[in-house]
Amino acid sequence: MIHVERHGDVAVVRLEHGKVNALDLELLRAITATMREVASADAVVVTGAGRAFSAGVDLRRIVDGGAAYAEEFLPAMSEAFLAVFDCPRPVVAAVNGHAIAGGCVIAAAADLRLMSGGTIGLTELLVGVQFPTVPLEISRYAFGAVASRLALTAETFGVDEAFRLGLVDEVVAPDELLPRALDRAAALGRISSHVYAATKEQLHRAARERIEERRAVDDLAATAVWTSDETHNRIASFLESLAAR
Repeated sequence: MIHVERHGDVAVVRLEHGKVNALDLELLRAITATMREVASADAVVVTGAGRAFSAGVDLRRIVDGGAAYAEEFLPAMSEAFLAVFDCPRPVVAAVNGHAIAGGCVIAAAADLRLMSGGTIGLTELLVGVQFPTVPLEISRYAFGAVASRLALTAETFGVDEAFRLGLVDEVVAPDELLPRALDRAAALGRISSHVYAATKEQLHRAARERIEERRAVDDLAATAVWTSDETHNRIASFLESLAAR
């Protein structure tokens, strides 16, 4: 599900879950646990196996699991995103392929994003689900004004356009992605751990304050949407349309 390997003082966290590393309850919990375990490394690289970084939420599990699964899934999703976002060590996302919806948020939660292929974007509105507070605020922090465009249009962008819009910091050839990510992570890891963590906390403070202020109210509304029969029917129709293509 997740493979961790050490390259010197850098921990590489690789998502290895199905064909496109879709986010289900088990993977989200594994991300949270793994990010806590690797916080002792000098730096962390997060990447995906196969052709995708992560294609986002496993929508089939949402439909099949019903309201009870969705109620458990949503807080686990927010905790996984925060585990990446709050990691005190430098985190570099090596985006090796599609980073869609929740996959985009994982990349956004990193301090630095390198991309070699695929597309990136927030596509939640295409399936009619509301953003919980955590992914929306992480995206706002990482992408600035462009976050509104991402959230409200559900557009996805290839590597060149993603770089132009500031969604990623560097475009790298596929065979150079991991070595480059390791180099960038190792360089950041040489910075004083105390100073890096303190600076990161300062930068994240406004986003974290908005999360704490709005999470209870906004997530209640999001949960109502994610657990409704109407939403599950809409997701099922969306999945059927994808299968028919």
